[in-house]
Amino acid sequence: MEEFSGDITNPTSIAFDRSGRMFVTSRFDGTVFRVTPLKEVVVFASDLGIATGLAFNHVGEMFVGDRSGAIYRVNEIGEAKPWAQMEPSVSAYHLAFGPDDTLYVTGPTVSSFDAITRFDEDGEPTVFYRGLGRPQGLAFDSDGNLYVAASVRGRRGIVRISPDASQAEIVVAGMNLVGLAFSAKGEMVVATNEAVYSLPMGIYGTLLV
Repeated sequence: MEEFSGDITNPTSIAFDRSGRMFVTSRFDGTVFRVTPLKEVVVFASDLGIATGLAFNHVGEMFVGDRSGAIYRVNEIGEAKPWAQMEPSVSAYHLAFGPDDTLYVTGPTVSSFDAITRFDEDGEPTVFYRGLGRPQGLAFDSDGNLYVAASVRGRRGIVRISPDASQAEIVVAGMNLVGLAFSAKGEMVVATNEAVYSLPMGIYGTLLV
């Protein structure tokens, strides 16, 4: 491992746009930074509250979760507007777009029966799945299954939820899991509070096209 950039205070979420540019949120100052290939850090959007989750939709629009209750929609020049509202989170919002191009959001509360919320293109919410404890990072595979770091039925780990939300099961057990993503080699990459693990599971994520 080697440090890529140390110029962002409290970096929280990372996402890449369709052209491969890297963006990072800072919950310290409510800012989204763009990190150049030369590791230069440039402010892209600001005044985003406690900026945590970050995701792009299929047309390249950026969405940022403010854990105090708002989800912002950010255009290509960094102008942000409130787009949807949620219950405040005790830690952070995590965002991911599904194969249906709707936005899926987790935001753990003090409840042990939290939900994954799905937002349509107009920012209207519906509950996709309820019954998780402290749901955090999430990612989709190429078959449309949703994976989330959470507890379900008393067990903590990575939970796989079927596309119709009818089934949820632990596929990787573990404590203190926070974030996850799928690599181009079919690995599940899982982040805890202290380390990052790569699990060769033969699962491939969705790609922006």
